[in-house]
Amino acid sequence: MKVPTDRPILVTGVAGFIGFHVAERLLASGHTVAGLDNLNSYYDPKLKEARLARLKARKGFQFSRGDLADAAAVGKLFDAAKPEFVIHLAAQAGVRYALDHPEAYVAANLVGFFHVLEAARRHGVRHFLYASSSSVYGAVTRAPFSEHGPAEHPVSFYGATKRANELMAHSYAHLHRLPATGLRFFTVYGPWGRPDMAIYIFTAAILAGRPIEVVEKGEVERDFTYIDDVTEAVVRVAGVVPKGDPAWSGAAPDPATSRAPYRLYNIGNSSPVRLMEVVRLIEAETGKKAEIIEKKLPPGDMRLTAAATDDLAAAVDFRPATPLRDGIKRFVSWYREYHGG
Repeated sequence: MKVPTDRPILVTGVAGFIGFHVAERLLASGHTVAGLDNLNSYYDPKLKEARLARLKARKGFQFSRGDLADAAAVGKLFDAAKPEFVIHLAAQAGVRYALDHPEAYVAANLVGFFHVLEAARRHGVRHFLYASSSSVYGAVTRAPFSEHGPAEHPVSFYGATKRANELMAHSYAHLHRLPATGLRFFTVYGPWGRPDMAIYIFTAAILAGRPIEVVEKGEVERDFTYIDDVTEAVVRVAGVVPKGDPAWSGAAPDPATSRAPYRLYNIGNSSPVRLMEVVRLIEAETGKKAEIIEKKLPPGDMRLTAAATDDLAAAVDFRPATPLRDGIKRFVSWYREYHGG
């Protein structure tokens, strides 16, 4: 499936986990991709550089190194690429890192988001697609989490910045008629993944014979979503430009839609799995037993994430559905090849 444009598609965070895979998919479909990344050191930049090297080897890829907090750099990229479609995936990630480094989230996720949003407005972008997160649901316990339900009580600062992004995007959709779609990603994993995520951490430790920390006796549940499914959803949704719902009512406001050209979608596997089950699957795939250290749930972590994806399926005829066992098998295979273990 192709996005309906002959111009370069702008992908921010292009050396990041999801950005890299989305860019690869777009390039394989014949698109030109203009990528932006600052290659920061939140995790090993060598992994980002390795992803970037693969993209640079592809025809049609253009890369700019720059920071979202630099309005001039963002503006220069838009001036050069003149994109009709923007897939904004760059952000400061990580729930726990925000406890000690909240300023990084203000710079990237608030100020940086504004710079990209404003540049998209000035250039008359046809569709501004951006990464939100399951973290916006925060204190919600009614599962599965629906885009049409509340997301007003994030329990992490990271989640708060992502909810702020959704509100900022809606205001631009309302004021400037900028079509904007937010994608609430649920615990994405797979080859070329982030080293700060549980499946990567557990695999690395188990293969090296190091103990792993498992919170709440492994009873915490996550809706693990395989990267290929996420990529498919992103590319499909990019081609569905929101137009607004004329029947939307302020008397009974639907958080997922608007009279403005604005939409929210969950991107999740709709199949929450306990962390202990993840550990067992990695043990089976690696042939090694994990040494487990029990840990209390850290501040800001959620006990459960679970995505309702009926709206996504209705919009693009697709639901993420890769079984966790299959995804872990592919990840461990990639990990061993990449790290030589």
